[in-house]
Amino acid sequence: MLRFEHVSKRYPDAGEVLTDISFHLARGEMAFLTGRSGAGKSTLLKLIAMMEQCSRGNVLLEGKNITRVGDRQIPYLRRNLGLIFQDYKLLNDRTVFDNVALPLIVAGFGHQEVSRRVRAALDKVGLLGKERKHPLSLSGGEQQRVGIARAIVNKPKLILADEPTGNLDPDLSAEVMHMFEQFVQVGVTVLVATHDIELITRLGHRVLHLDKGRLQAGSE
Repeated sequence: MLRFEHVSKRYPDAGEVLTDISFHLARGEMAFLTGRSGAGKSTLLKLIAMMEQCSRGNVLLEGKNITRVGDRQIPYLRRNLGLIFQDYKLLNDRTVFDNVALPLIVAGFGHQEVSRRVRAALDKVGLLGKERKHPLSLSGGEQQRVGIARAIVNKPKLILADEPTGNLDPDLSAEVMHMFEQFVQVGVTVLVATHDIELITRLGHRVLHLDKGRLQAGSE
């Protein structure tokens, strides 16, 4: 599903932040990406999301090399991705429905299909009935679930989550991870960047550990 082949990333002002990264994630696999702040976790996720381009090596998504894709191709390829952030990145002046619907509207879906998919996604995360609320009227856990609903509404093949439980208590963190495991059961690949060692240990999924931009564990 996802393959890194000897990938490095260098910034002019920061030097090399990722060095010779190689690993493969299979379809329907869940893995954790760990490492201290500054280890390169967010940069690695940005390479997959095509927010950044690697300096050397190749990143393959379903066999397609996304290392040097044209700008016109990026929105189409991103439809296979669901992105989840620690700070939610919701539009606070829009309703829950509008936030979740945004990827579908950008992709050009019709009103009926948008409504059907949004309601199905909200039902999946336990928020059906709150579609007319605004994000700031919800709890932190509910806002994160809105972010998850937005990430899955397009039926992505790969979910990338950057510290998705960083603002949540242990019970809500476990609830979010249970959702991810449910997605894996239907063939979605999930990569979660996190500092939560206790959570990682308890769930027992594969761990990709970065240290100063190098992959120290989990390449196989």
